[in-house]
Amino acid sequence: MKLFEDDNPKNLNLPDAEVAYYPNLIAPGQALNYYNTLLKEVPWQQDDIKVFGKVYSQPRLTALYGNNEKPYSYSNITMKPLPFTPLLLKLKEKVEQHTSANFTTCLLNLYRDGRDSNGWHADDEKELGEHPIIASVSLGASRWFHLKHKKNKELKTKILLESGSLLLMQGETQKNWLHQIPKSKKVTDPRINLTFRVIK
Repeated sequence: MKLFEDDNPKNLNLPDAEVAYYPNLIAPGQALNYYNTLLKEVPWQQDDIKVFGKVYSQPRLTALYGNNEKPYSYSNITMKPLPFTPLLLKLKEKVEQHTSANFTTCLLNLYRDGRDSNGWHADDEKELGEHPIIASVSLGASRWFHLKHKKNKELKTKILLESGSLLLMQGETQKNWLHQIPKSKKVTDPRINLTFRVIK
């Protein structure tokens, strides 16, 4: 059985950004196995976030893993990493074959259905460095991923992130672009998103 699919990236050719999409990084059967394992074994948590002075329950579940003890902070949330599992190490090594990065950390998101979402933001926290590399692996339900330029409102696009795919953002992408996973009434199944990153 083939563990991973060979594929070529689809470059989004966005100005002021480096974004590539690998639609078939992981073979479908293996992607389903990974999804089921992570869904059951990850200690998912739901944190409160502060937006414009108001506190809300984050509209998704999360978990943090890493190969060091460095925490990760965003939206007034500070998470401490759990040690990488063998499965996450396997996925990290596969993703690293498509980058020049040696990822230290993986933030996992569980979108339980289309009501869960992630608002407009950039992964530009100080601990990620000046030009962060963000490698996003999708498992489970397909979800639309929206991008818009921070200054030029006419520059925007979206791409459907399918199970087994890899979205790679690097260079000045986080400096110049925002992204989100919007809510969708059409989505009824869960999606797991693994975002590999380097904590400086």
